[in-house]
Amino acid sequence: MNPMQETSVHPTAVVDAGAELADDVVVGPYAVIGPNVRIGAGTHIGPHVLVERDTVIGEGCRIHKGAVLGSDPQDLKFGGEDTQLIIGDHTTIREFATLNRGTHARGRTSVGSHCLLMAYTHVAHDCALGDRVILSNAVNMGGHVDIGDWAIVGGLTAIHQFVRVGAHAFVGGAARVQKDVPPYIRAAGNPLGVYGLNAVGLQRRGFPESTRAELKKAYRLIYQSTLNVTQAVARAREELQPLPEVESFLSFIEGSERGIII
Repeated sequence: MNPMQETSVHPTAVVDAGAELADDVVVGPYAVIGPNVRIGAGTHIGPHVLVERDTVIGEGCRIHKGAVLGSDPQDLKFGGEDTQLIIGDHTTIREFATLNRGTHARGRTSVGSHCLLMAYTHVAHDCALGDRVILSNAVNMGGHVDIGDWAIVGGLTAIHQFVRVGAHAFVGGAARVQKDVPPYIRAAGNPLGVYGLNAVGLQRRGFPESTRAELKKAYRLIYQSTLNVTQAVARAREELQPLPEVESFLSFIEGSERGIII
């Protein structure tokens, strides 16, 4: 086991006295680390990165050139209140991505662990991303967006404020996501439409065939029957096995305030 290395800060970088850098953190040339920032062990901060303030970055993260983290919300209702940006462990944030802090509504913007946010992505105030989320290049999110674990969003996609994207969902590129995307499904196009279950993704992630079969039945009741959504959810609860994945799918739909894509 290798001994823990010392923190390395390039001479041209600026690190506020109130920032906390754990062991083995690397801060590259011309990076700026502001007040009340905490950076976990083994994280690399690339050149010209700005971590403005009140931001927590977990262990083993990679923040690439020109990314801006923890900047003020782009919300006219923001009044300077104390809020945070929280990033989990082993997350990669690529070039020129921008992640804002929260507002009083939630108090924080959060990104989970093992995520990949590609170049030019924007995570707005009060958004919450789960673990292992992938945002492709230039995904732009409005405020208060929720994205579940393992979801993938294709490049050049705009996500409307307050929209939810469920766990294990796949959204194709160049889309406009104006309503909720239920978990486990594929969505693409503009206007956005549904294209069945994310069958390949579910198989790759080890979902049993029996679980995938029940999810497919639930999908057909919601999207391919003559029932309205309320009736389809009720029928699914009557006829399908009460698996956690099926319940997650149905509960997400029941809890939608913006409505689901159809």
